[in-house]
Amino acid sequence: MKKKISISICFIVLIQYAGNSQPGSWNIVNAKIDLSERWNLFGEAQVRSLKFYDDFHYYELKGGITYAISKTFSATAGFGIFDTYSSGGNFKSPKVNDEFRSWFQISMQQNEKRLKFEHRYRAEQRFTSNGFRNRFRYRLNAIYPLNSVKVEPGTLFLNISDEIFFTNKAPYFERNRLFLGIGYEFTESLSIQSGYMKQFDYRINDETGNNFFQIAFLFELNPLKKKLKSRMPGSMN
Repeated sequence: MKKKISISICFIVLIQYAGNSQPGSWNIVNAKIDLSERWNLFGEAQVRSLKFYDDFHYYELKGGITYAISKTFSATAGFGIFDTYSSGGNFKSPKVNDEFRSWFQISMQQNEKRLKFEHRYRAEQRFTSNGFRNRFRYRLNAIYPLNSVKVEPGTLFLNISDEIFFTNKAPYFERNRLFLGIGYEFTESLSIQSGYMKQFDYRINDETGNNFFQIAFLFELNPLKKKLKSRMPGSMN
């Protein structure tokens, strides 16, 4: 049954790709360092393209700190640079957007037997080439292990998420991102995730493209055996 589910998911993804001959790509490396039972630092780098590993137009470098208030509740503060270039080439000038961003977010987790949910609420302060803007985001992420009761080394898992973006100015809703992927946890320090993301733009202002192949490498450095907050594999920042 588990194999049938994973095969079905892969088949759905292939159908989506077949309908779009030129999907873009998201390439992500995420690392977290545990400082104590409650505190951890994170860093993340992304490079994106509008065609399949061609027409690279965007990169971001960001980092921050997370505090686990309880096993299911945490707070994060982060900042980073986010640069978008013109389409039609690899990092082609001029830049469409040169941005510094800071944010604060709250994350909550809940478990329903093997299924793990994460609710993420984020408020961003965006200092862009076109002036200052606020943005607010909500992401619902779900993880389901396929060959184990929980995600541990050697576990294959499904990852499904949906995120909405909105602002405090009309027309308010900016964007929606739906992701469907599959991941594998090699060790407590390394997992990999890949899948398909569909992006719906209601107000395009800093990025174009609707269909993306995504691959992410997630490292957890110095993982502590005893933690206050439970792990949520496959969750990028």
